[in-house]
Amino acid sequence: MRILKKIIVSLGLLCFFMTLILLSDKWTKQNISNLKIQRNSVTEPIVLVPGSDATQYRFDSLIRDINKREEIPHSSLRVLVNKNYTISYSGTIKKGDKQPYIVIAFEDNKDGFKNIKEQANWLKYALKCLSQQYEFRKVSLIGHSNGGLVITYALEHNLTSHYLTVKKVMTIAAPYNLNDSSVRSETELLENLVTNKKYIPKSIDMYSLAGTQSYSNDGLVPLYSVLSGRYIYQKQVKHYTQITVSGVGAEHSDLPQNRQIIMAIEQYIETT
Repeated sequence: MRILKKIIVSLGLLCFFMTLILLSDKWTKQNISNLKIQRNSVTEPIVLVPGSDATQYRFDSLIRDINKREEIPHSSLRVLVNKNYTISYSGTIKKGDKQPYIVIAFEDNKDGFKNIKEQANWLKYALKCLSQQYEFRKVSLIGHSNGGLVITYALEHNLTSHYLTVKKVMTIAAPYNLNDSSVRSETELLENLVTNKKYIPKSIDMYSLAGTQSYSNDGLVPLYSVLSGRYIYQKQVKHYTQITVSGVGAEHSDLPQNRQIIMAIEQYIETT
């Protein structure tokens, strides 16, 4: 009987130690893999997020115009995140491209605060998948119109993590106070973004760009609504810069192709 007990105890201890060895091996391999990605990752994509009703092709002209000015053109990848969290791709990231452009759009691209929150979740999911697939750890983000709101909401809700660091953010004509042009009132959206701004990483360089046709709006978004971004980012991030463009191409839908906007992207976002 004593011998049987000793055998049972010995087998139990053997199983226990074998389990520890297997778990330790799995943990070690995972950490080596993570360290390898972090060490070898020289790719730092620029991620573009379009506004409401816009598709993954929204920034084709912008990328084409930028590439005309570059000695070495950027490759580009278009991503569509479906409502069921499946992802469709078109285009490619070329091997050796240190700063490709990635456009992330959403199947449900409608307006509204509820949709913005859902789109922020899709953005986070897409970036997690892409960072693992293409082995990058750092990104810069550009959002046009509501795309800027999606980025801001995502930043306030765990967009950055152990697998991803956001270096720079640029929002173009982002309606932080929606269509409200009053300096005395805050929409539910702006109030929510201001309340949660403390969760935005302090290491970010942020650029908020506005367009004006009449010094009050860009034909769609009130200038004050764009300028309200300062209540979210100013004194929260490392650097906050507000830029206003006017003249030809300053209308809301034309801003992503505006020459001054392109120059700002080259000067502030593309520089490492």
